[in-house]
Amino acid sequence: MRFPLGSPTLDAAARLMTPFVLLFAAYVVVHGHDSPGGGFQGGVLLAAAVILVKLVRGRPAGWEIGTRTALGLACAGVVLFAGIGVVPLFFGGSYLDYGVPQWLPGPTATRVIGTLGIEIGVTLTVAGVLLVVFDALAAWGEEEPA
Repeated sequence: MRFPLGSPTLDAAARLMTPFVLLFAAYVVVHGHDSPGGGFQGGVLLAAAVILVKLVRGRPAGWEIGTRTALGLACAGVVLFAGIGVVPLFFGGSYLDYGVPQWLPGPTATRVIGTLGIEIGVTLTVAGVLLVVFDALAAWGEEEPA
């Protein structure tokens, strides 16, 4: 997407809304490991905030999370999820049984931290994939970068 779709009014509204959307995304992720919601919904909100800025301000928005960066974000999320799932295998547990390693006092605290790590991994993956999809759709009619 080469040209912004915004006007001064849309730019002001996007500047006002974006911090609140990012804050709500963080709330959904952190609160999501105790209640319904979490990683997927937080990732969608995170990607929506970045896409909003990209749509309103265009390419030189200062929020340039390009396709490679977004793909790296998605891969980092998958690695985080899989890494948290594999660690219990070394302690005699099963995959994603993150209460087995006793790093914190009691399995409950370890499970809470493990669940939050899983939610963050899902958030990064979903946000990265949605940003890659948006970049692919917004680049119709443009030349591929070398």
